[in-house]
Amino acid sequence: MTNLSWNEIQDRAAEFASKWKGETYEKGESQTFWGDFLNIFGVDRRRHGAYFEYAIKKGSGHQGFIDLFWPSRLLAEQKSTGKDLSKATIQAYEYLETMPDHDLPRIIVLSDFASFIFINNDGSNSKVEFALADLPKHVKLFAPLIEQQSKHITEEDPVNRKAAEAMAHLHNQLRDDNYTGHDLEVLLVRLVFCMFADDSGIFDRNVLLEYLADRTSEDGSDLGPRLMQVFQALNTPLENRQSSLDEAIVTLPYVNGGLFAENIRTPYFTGHMRRDLLKTMQLDWSKVSPAIFGSMFQGVMDEKQRRNLGAHYTSEKNILRVIKPLFLVDLYKEFAECLVSGPRKKYDELRKFQDKLANLKFLDPACGCGNFLVITYRELRRLEHKVVAQLAKNVNQQDMLASAGQGVGTLKVNVDQMYGIEIEEFPSLVAQTALWLTDHQMNIEYSRESGRTFKRLPLTVSATIVNANALTTDWAIVIAPKELNYILGNPPFLGGALQDKEQKEAFASVCKIIPGFGVLDFVAAWYVKASDYIHKNPKIQVALVSTNSITQGEQVGVLWKYLVGQDIKINFAHRTFKWQNDARGNAAVYCVIVGFALFDRPKHIYNYTDITTDPIEVATKNISPYLLDMSTIIVESRTRPLSEVPSIKRGNSPYDGGNFLFDEKTYQVFTYQEKGSKKYFKKFIGAKEFLNNE
Repeated sequence: MTNLSWNEIQDRAAEFASKWKGETYEKGESQTFWGDFLNIFGVDRRRHGAYFEYAIKKGSGHQGFIDLFWPSRLLAEQKSTGKDLSKATIQAYEYLETMPDHDLPRIIVLSDFASFIFINNDGSNSKVEFALADLPKHVKLFAPLIEQQSKHITEEDPVNRKAAEAMAHLHNQLRDDNYTGHDLEVLLVRLVFCMFADDSGIFDRNVLLEYLADRTSEDGSDLGPRLMQVFQALNTPLENRQSSLDEAIVTLPYVNGGLFAENIRTPYFTGHMRRDLLKTMQLDWSKVSPAIFGSMFQGVMDEKQRRNLGAHYTSEKNILRVIKPLFLVDLYKEFAECLVSGPRKKYDELRKFQDKLANLKFLDPACGCGNFLVITYRELRRLEHKVVAQLAKNVNQQDMLASAGQGVGTLKVNVDQMYGIEIEEFPSLVAQTALWLTDHQMNIEYSRESGRTFKRLPLTVSATIVNANALTTDWAIVIAPKELNYILGNPPFLGGALQDKEQKEAFASVCKIIPGFGVLDFVAAWYVKASDYIHKNPKIQVALVSTNSITQGEQVGVLWKYLVGQDIKINFAHRTFKWQNDARGNAAVYCVIVGFALFDRPKHIYNYTDITTDPIEVATKNISPYLLDMSTIIVESRTRPLSEVPSIKRGNSPYDGGNFLFDEKTYQVFTYQEKGSKKYFKKFIGAKEFLNNE
């Protein structure tokens, strides 16, 4: 996105106002009008994924078309000059009723060419009305349209960053004092849960912070034993607790869920460590997103460990790129279809749809700290909240008695629908805890929306997160194929040269059935495992984040020849985009997302005009293994040339120790001094430069 100063934006707004002064006709010029409007802010509609006449079902169930829609940014409705804009306002809000939460626009704008109504859709619904001529004075209202001003709060919130870094610091202090291994990992996830509970309504607010501040010595010597008392209380039903228990601890609820059941060594703290912990607890943990736990884990591990694990933590934005086309868009369409029926049929359809949501099962076979499962669960719950709200709206007084025993308003989606496999123990513990915290956040959100308090304590169910190697573990042991609906995730990215002995052996155990498998990236093993698994239930759909290397060059002829032979169909794909995530020093890699199954469905390719911009969705008839709209043609690797030319023993591989490589500055100096040398210089083009046009 073009970086423009506010002065430049104001100048563009003035030109826009001058150009459109006196325009009156809605249909004839509406699209040009809004295209010019976006250009004020340096936004190219096609490049940034904004749509004219965007089809959507209204809350009434009728088909509607948004004049201009830029998902998560802007909804614009246009009327002819002099038309009543209050009707456009009602129309805009009808569109929001069935819209996925992640697509809800930050800004709603209504216009009749001569005037604007700006609505801030941040919950405040603040409204500003102004004339076209006054647009230059109000351009800063539209700051969320500019990329730099609209990053996800969960990815940038300072509370998330501070919480992650504080926990990493505490981890390192305890580790350096010989409190290590499994005990340390369990302690950390318990502390994270307790700090969240202390601020979010699971505990009485700040009861734990005040207890540890008031009941422990400044030198930290008794902090560890006090924490053990707290953990023991949280694992004990209220009726089984001793009456002589400290009154502050007595108020703590019974949590269960297994989080506090295990006995661990008592940790011991210094005065400095105690102050650090209390300072960390003073952050508002109710605002912390469970999606930061990946960042916390990455902050704990050193650089070498991160490389060995292939740990590339996924931002919420990238997770949505996976789950929206995999299942979320289809579920919202199905929800909208439920609203088309008459009152009684609508009620029955909504109940069936809620039951469907509550029975969907998801597996992330390389789940790390659970980011994919957390966001999947959150989005599933938010959709269920909309369903329950519609159920309540469609229950009239006569139906109330009939439906009273059916639990109208009861939430059914739960964390036990989420399954994961993770090779490292600590992130697997974090993943399970993160899902509990997300569940409580969703309970708070539902309570606020419905006006009905909803809690799930004690914890009676939990996600199934298996601490194991996904390549040497039978996924059917984690969840039976007949029960599963979706496989998703971000398996580790490791080229052959970076795999250790254990990884090479695990990789070979999966891929050895493929001729030439040695050229494949580590992530290819997850494609092979997924392909084998879904043959046991052909209804399962899969979407994996991968390095773009598996859709380029010789890997296509090896991996995809096998997968196509297994009847794998690519149903959607994000072509190459630059990886971005929530962690410090995040991975500088180029990724693709491939969605596949054993059946065909409407196909879409997401193209990126620039690897850092938002994608543009394009419907296609077919998606080839090269992620192109073309027939499934695979160019296989050859050892003999097609024509009579000498064979190549090795490609472009410099063995000169860098002595023949010149950077731009050295080249300029050398050719200035040696006037006749330019003809001997050639562009240095290896695989990376060739594939990425560098």
